[in-house]
Order: sequence, then structure tokens, then C-alpha cells
Amino acid sequence: MESYLDVKNFDLVSPDGIITKMTRIDEKTAEAIVIIENISPMFVGFEIPLERVFFNVKSTVAQIGLDGVGIEYEIDQKRHCAQVKIQLRCLGSLAVELLDCIQVGAMIGRLFAADERRRVRNPDYLSRMFGRSDQWGRPLLSLGGLHGSNDLILDVIDGRTIAFLTLQNGRFTYEPSIHGFIPTLAKSLMAKLRTRDFLRLHQRWDSHLPRNIDTDDILLVRTLPLHIRTVFGRVVDELLAQGYHHTTASILQPDTSASGDIYELFGKSKRELTDIPLEFYTLEPYREHVFFSDRDQLKSSLENPDSLFKAIKTAPLPLDQRAAVFVVKGEQLLNLKPEDWISRETRVHEFPGYAHSDRQGLMVERYIEQQPSYPFLKAIDDGQITSQGVLLTRYFPSPLMKRMLLSDHVKRMLKGIYFQYPSQAYGQYFSSEDRALLHDLEKFAISVYWIDEGTGKVLQYMQKPDRDSGLFVPLNQIEKFLRSTLFGIYGSNLLEGNFEKELHVLLSGIIEMRKEMSHPLLNKDTPLALVTGGGPGAMEVGNRVAKELGILSCANIVDFRPKDNSVVNEQKQNPFIDAKMTYRLDKLVERQAEFHLDFPIFLMGGIGTDFEFCLEEVRRKVGSVPSNPMLLFGDIDYWTQKITPRFQCNLKSGTIKGSEWISNCFYCVQTAEQALIVYRNFFKGTLPIGKEGPVYQRGFCNIIGDSDA
Repeated sequence: MESYLDVKNFDLVSPDGIITKMTRIDEKTAEAIVIIENISPMFVGFEIPLERVFFNVKSTVAQIGLDGVGIEYEIDQKRHCAQVKIQLRCLGSLAVELLDCIQVGAMIGRLFAADERRRVRNPDYLSRMFGRSDQWGRPLLSLGGLHGSNDLILDVIDGRTIAFLTLQNGRFTYEPSIHGFIPTLAKSLMAKLRTRDFLRLHQRWDSHLPRNIDTDDILLVRTLPLHIRTVFGRVVDELLAQGYHHTTASILQPDTSASGDIYELFGKSKRELTDIPLEFYTLEPYREHVFFSDRDQLKSSLENPDSLFKAIKTAPLPLDQRAAVFVVKGEQLLNLKPEDWISRETRVHEFPGYAHSDRQGLMVERYIEQQPSYPFLKAIDDGQITSQGVLLTRYFPSPLMKRMLLSDHVKRMLKGIYFQYPSQAYGQYFSSEDRALLHDLEKFAISVYWIDEGTGKVLQYMQKPDRDSGLFVPLNQIEKFLRSTLFGIYGSNLLEGNFEKELHVLLSGIIEMRKEMSHPLLNKDTPLALVTGGGPGAMEVGNRVAKELGILSCANIVDFRPKDNSVVNEQKQNPFIDAKMTYRLDKLVERQAEFHLDFPIFLMGGIGTDFEFCLEEVRRKVGSVPSNPMLLFGDIDYWTQKITPRFQCNLKSGTIKGSEWISNCFYCVQTAEQALIVYRNFFKGTLPIGKEGPVYQRGFCNIIGDSDA
């Protein structure tokens, strides 16, 4: 795959060949052996029938009237070279002068592979490029300016798209000074010098001369300024007017920019030539300048989870190696092979830190360059990849890649990131730096997708409006997530209790309550989501009931795998989770802050639940969230023992002066019916809650006739 990104030439052409032997046949004819070396291994001519490979003489040579026709071809794929016998024939006296000057060592032309598979057949492929430009503002395809296409007529002939380029009135002739320039031109062929612009200094445009041929000479005509960035163009000799032929300098390369407007013809005809017919061949997918919006097959394939799971499995083994591939078309995605990926061996880096800033910076740069996505992102920045596409990667990109991922060119070309595993070292768990990168990618509209083996689904990272964190959500549940009101379950990972039946009734009641409410958080158009910690016990009960009722089942999952001196029970993820985010254990507090629940529900729990209770309490006290009711589900004696002593201590010591009202945010209930009363009163606006509400001496309100306010 890296061969595609490193080559200097397009895969349909070879480098220029050098004359190694030349034999003069007569004054106007010679035979030459041309050797072409360092051909890219991706050269299409290695794999198609030899009769579809043609020698293309240099345009500057052809404009003088010297044509070069390939007679015999030998192509050596193993040695990446070719040998071509060509016939050099002169069209006019100037060509004879040039032939006299050409020597062994001259670079005379190159090979073109006219691959039938790459021939443009549908005119829409070209017409959609009109009016579009590349990242430097240059037209992708036009005749006569960015939007100029009136003189470019597209037609379909024999199953291929043909463009007829209207010729301008007149023809080129040469100034007498050309005779002195020809020896210089011949020498320039030995030194890889660009001489086309100098050649134009000796050409004169005469708009009054006819465009026909009546002598053994070269006819130079022109069209409006032509821009080609998206395809190869090739003059179709058989579609020229009768009596006309084009030299073998018939290929217009994709770097043609307002200069591919001179055409070299010979033959004999009194009828004026009116247009030039061109056929077209597509570039490598990476270089086609194709927009993602035009890739219908790619978009439909990306919407099919089976296609993505199949594609990600083609990444080369072993699994501990990083691997990435940039995909720009549907056919490429559906036919990925291990060799299409770039893989890198895992290397552990210990950075020296701020005290060694120069060394630190160098090591970071080296680390970035070792990432498998680096060659693709670098190629985009350098303009070698010009088609928009998506990045498939085994592991979520390192946060150190942020600078490249958010660069101007990459942002324009990268339409999505698809990964299989969040972390190479931590498996399913994201670091805080990973989540910061997710946040930045979301801000810059670069979509991120998790090809998740755990759920068997493709999940997209989404942030709810006005929140700086998000979840990975199934594609068909995104709208539900974005508009949802979030309920949540806090409780023990060890105890399920007998809460499942009551929760089922409670959530069913809330679903029904939507029909009659017009509250911003609960109405007929508001979907529901339920968030837990994703583990067993009470969390599993919550996620299971949510799925049964069609409520989006979410989880913020922490890495509780056993560690040295750990006193935490490993919490196996429950199987009822739709949307999720994962956290490493050192970011437990950060994870808790990102629950963003509208309506927390507390069950019996231990230290973790106590922490969650306190955090939700503080959030309401400081006003970072509105004073919505929180349910304490269970026996009143249990909650009295857990909450009341602390509340009373704070009350007596005066440490919560002015915040005593926080007690009216908590409601102890034993049944779903009681809980529904709390919610109904809240959504109707009759629940006494918030700063103007009562103070409950227990630290919470007992829904059954509490009179201790």
C-alpha cells in the first residue's frame, strides 16, 4: 500500500525512458532503443495485455514534428523496467533538424497503460467535476476557466465517454528563431529540463490560417485553456476527421493546467479540422479528486455493518500490531486484502518529559511517524491523496495524531474514522486524552465509529447538545439519543434486589405519562434513555428493563479488572447495553461527572453509590444541573441510616447554611406508583422542590405522608 503513496508517477504511466541506441534509417526516419527504469511496482502495464501499452513521445518533441511510434515492447515486472523499440519519423523540415541533434541519453517519452477497466464510460463521472476545484483553487476539469464547459461536449460512443474539444480559429507557426533553439531543445532532453514554455517563445499564433493539412508537415492547433486534474485524457485517433492523425504525444496528464491546449496532427486533408476527440481513463482511487458525496457505493457500504466487520477483519495479523488503511471507494472497501493495509510493530515509548523539551519533541515526532495512519495523513497534507474517504484503523488513533487529524487538508478529506479497539494497551477502555480527541473530532465534524465486537454493532460517537462528553451510539438510535431525556440507575453491582418488577412498572408509567405532559423533559415527542455503570447487579437490571421497553440502554463503563492491591470486585459488563462510553480506573471521578442524568434513581448500594449520591447532591447545590427530583428506592429505614446522620450533622454545624433546601431534591419511594406520583407532580409543576421548597429533617422526603418539613 505504501507504494501507492510514495510513487512520483501515476500508475497508468511510467517514468521517462532514455535512448540507449539509435540507428538512422534515412533522412526522416530512425529507430531507437528506449530503456525505462525504476517503474513503480503499481504500474498497471505490468498486469494488462501488452497490446494495451503504448509509447507516448514527449509533447515538445512532437510540436517540432518528430513523432515516436512504439514497435516492440519488453516489460520486466521483476526488475521494474522496460525496453521499447521505437520508430522516430519526421514531419517537416524542423523535425529533421531535431533528429540530427538527438543523441543517446535523450529522454524521449514514456509508456501509457490504456487499461480498459479504467476507461470512463459514464459522462456523469466527468460532468460532476465542472465548477469544482482542488485544495489550491485550481479547476478539476474545465475548458476555458473554472466554470467553462460550453466548448466541452461529452458524448458516449462505443460504450466510452468522448469529449469533443472545439478548436479555435487558426494555427501555430514558428518564428525563424526556432532554428537556433532546436539544438538547445535536444540538449534539454538529456538534462530533464522543462522546455515547453521556452518553445512557446518561438511559436506564433495566426488566427487567419486554415486548420488543414496539404503538405508533409505538422499541424499545430489549439483549444481554449484546458484543465484536467481528475483523469488522463487520450486523443482518439480513429474519431478524428478523415485524413487526420495525431502524434503519439496523445496523452493529457492529470497535471494539465491551462497548458494542454496544443495538439500535433499530421496527414492530408483539405477539410478543416473542427474539434479534438478525447477519451478518458480514471486515476488511482486516491488521486481521483472525488468527493465523498459522489461515492454512492462507498456510502451504502459504510451503512452496512456486515461490510465493515468484514473489512476490519482483513487487517493483517498479529492483533498487537497497529494497522490502518484509507478507503476512498466502495469497491475498495468490499475487496480489502491484508496487503492493502499499512501495519506497524508495537513499540513502547517512554518520553523524557518537559525537562528535556527538545528530546521530548523529537521523540514525539518519531512516535507519530511510526503510526500506520501517518503515511495516509501525510499524503493528504502533501496533496498526493486528493479523494475524500474514511480511515479504517485497528486501534483508535493516538491522541498525539491530533495535529495531523485536524490539519486543514486532512479535515477536508477525512470523512470518518472507523476503529475496532479503543486501546492497544487497555483494550476496551479509553483514556482521558482519547476522549478529548473524540471531543475535538466531533467539533470539527469528523465522524468517529466503533466497529464493536462486544455489541456486534457499529457505534458512532455522539455528544448531546450543550454537553462536552458523549457516548458511542448505534447508528439507528442516534436521533433517539440526541433528543432523549436521561434517567439513570445507581446501585450495587453485587445485589439485584427485587427492583426489576417495580422498575418495569415505573418506566412503563413514564412512557405513558409522555402522552399527557408538555414539559420540555417529558412530552409525546421526547424519547427516553437509561444510563447505568454497565456492570452486573442493579445495573444489569436497569439495562435489561430498558431494552425490554424499547428505551435506549446506555452505560458508562469503568475498567474494574483486578489490579495489584485492588479491593474492587471485577464488574463484568452486562449484555443489555446499546450505547456506551468506557473509562480507565484512574478517571473514575471524571466518568461520574459525565453521566449527565436528568433523573437519577438510587438503589441500595455501597461506597460507590454513596459517592454517586454525594456528587449528584453537589451538582444540584452549586446549580450545575437543575433541581430535578432524585428517587431513593427502598425501605425508609435504610435511607434514614445512610443519609440522615450526615444531613443532621451538617445542619447542626451550620456547614450547609442556605443549602438546607437540597433535602427536597430526594424522594424515598417503595413502589413504582409512589415514584410516578413524584414525577407527575414535577412535570405538572406542583412538586415543592428547589431553593424555595421545604427542608426535610431526614435529608430527604418520605413520599408517604412526610410532615417533618
